[in-house]
Amino acid sequence: MAQSRIEISTSGPGLYEFTDKASAFIRSVASGDGLLTCFVRHTSASLLIQENADPDVRRDLDVFFRRLVPDGNDPAMSWLRHTAEGPDDMPAHIKAALTPVSLSVPVTAGRLALGTWQGLYLFEHRLAAHTREIVLHLSS
Repeated sequence: MAQSRIEISTSGPGLYEFTDKASAFIRSVASGDGLLTCFVRHTSASLLIQENADPDVRRDLDVFFRRLVPDGNDPAMSWLRHTAEGPDDMPAHIKAALTPVSLSVPVTAGRLALGTWQGLYLFEHRLAAHTREIVLHLSS
């Protein structure tokens, strides 16, 4: 077993790939088979395995989630009670509740067993820049 924490700096909503950081962690601790668990330590961000070839996929996902859960200033969201941290906070919590905060990825011969077009992403849901922390845990 091995564990590490990585930080991802964000500049607003969207998907931030961290596949390279996860791969570097695995290379530094293992050469065999195992299971990588990734866990984001925040309630207004989440994690996804998503296509890493066409940037339009990331943009379309971001637009979809903005339409699904509008900003707190939108009249459709007037029912929100948790507004003390700004109009983007509760919508960010809702988006994080709809998407995973942890991922499990098989490791084969010391490499992530991702498909050809798959990457690991932090999905930032807040408008402001943040530094997000992800715990990487390798079980072998």
